[in-house]
Amino acid sequence: MAHILAAVHDQRVLLVDNDKQGNASRMLGRHSYGKPGMAEILTDPGVDMEELVRHTDYEGLDIVTANMNLLSACLAVLMDRKRPRETRLRKALEQVEERYDFCIIDNAPDINISTANALVASDDVLVPVTIDEFALDGLAELKEQIDNTRRELNPALRFCGCFITRYDRLNEADRQGQEYLETLAEYPLFHTRIRRTVKMKQSTFAREPILLYSSRCGASRDYKELVEEYLGMCPGRTRKGENRK
Repeated sequence: MAHILAAVHDQRVLLVDNDKQGNASRMLGRHSYGKPGMAEILTDPGVDMEELVRHTDYEGLDIVTANMNLLSACLAVLMDRKRPRETRLRKALEQVEERYDFCIIDNAPDINISTANALVASDDVLVPVTIDEFALDGLAELKEQIDNTRRELNPALRFCGCFITRYDRLNEADRQGQEYLETLAEYPLFHTRIRRTVKMKQSTFAREPILLYSSRCGASRDYKELVEEYLGMCPGRTRKGENRK
């Protein structure tokens, strides 16, 4: 989504990798233990975002990286009682908010102090889900965390909904899972579904965004549609006169 916003819609995008595995950083060729990133945002009270933001190989797309140091950083935050814990990412992003049209925060699939920071810093939440036996197990807890954050720390936070990934329309379980999600009013569902394709896995080995690796595959077209659907929820957010489609 971050790459499509920059490449297709000509938006200035900052991608924040908020997952200790650093997969977003790896995909963009910027994963490194020697470079400061998300861990320093959480632990350094005088953090300078100018030192953390790194350009990517794609015009309009910058990144704040993450690696396994984020795990120890989260533990350090929990032990630190001198500063507020949940607002550190928001305060850091305020340093560069005038430089970007969108900030995409890629979170780990769990709820921890770095995820709490992401929710406090965000306007919108989008949740990717796969249809399997365990796919919906954490949705209730995540929704509760979103509601708590909205009530206590970020009244403007909006739960935009879930979108299904790795979808196989020929699979009866996938179709039934989609129909079940559509009955859950508390979990709004995006109309766009990201189809299962081997090109997605191949693109991770090639370290290329899916739009460049295989622009004609189903998932590539679906992600473009998903971005369009999301932008339809955000009137006035894109820069007028600079939107390429």
